[in-house]
Amino acid sequence: MNYLQQKTAIITGASSGIGAATARELARHGVNIVAAALDQDGLDTLVRQIEAEGGRAVGLVTDVTRLEETQALVKFASDTFGSIDILINNAGLMLFSSWSDVAWEEWNKMVDVNIKGYLNAIASVLPVMLKKNEGQILNMASVAGHQVDAGAGVYSATKFFVHAMTESMRKDLGVNNGIRVNTISPGVINTGWADKVGDPQGRKSGSGTQ
Repeated sequence: MNYLQQKTAIITGASSGIGAATARELARHGVNIVAAALDQDGLDTLVRQIEAEGGRAVGLVTDVTRLEETQALVKFASDTFGSIDILINNAGLMLFSSWSDVAWEEWNKMVDVNIKGYLNAIASVLPVMLKKNEGQILNMASVAGHQVDAGAGVYSATKFFVHAMTESMRKDLGVNNGIRVNTISPGVINTGWADKVGDPQGRKSGSGTQ
């Protein structure tokens, strides 16, 4: 038995891209998967794939920008598998535009998903992990959190936030509560991000990172 066997992981943004690939790989190592996303069809497909390979998975449509929904997700995971060992904060939104576009609505959407969504998931799962004094949280960041392009200012800022948040959590929760907190910064990955960019020029300027 490996150390992941029978652990339970919540993965946000799990219906496609990095989230879905992560869910499938963890399931192959014996992890119980609780997949969350807005796409019901994508979640259903993922669950079927994992179960067809002998894994255990459930899906729940979740809007991470709403605290009550991430709290419901944690309750669903606990009720289904008995505990929660891992949180993978992966739901993200990447919208490119020039500052001169004053794309206020897109800026706010990225802040809501990439920052508030992570905080909501963390706030919901921490009571469970603190109670047993162990757990693991992985906050998905991006290379855009290390270098900034002209058309990705707000997106990059949200990923800088993820790095700062993770470092603080590591120094607090990792030292005092036995909860490991880490981040990963993927490079250029085609996760279907361009389909969500409203501005045609912004769609051209992006490079497809998480």
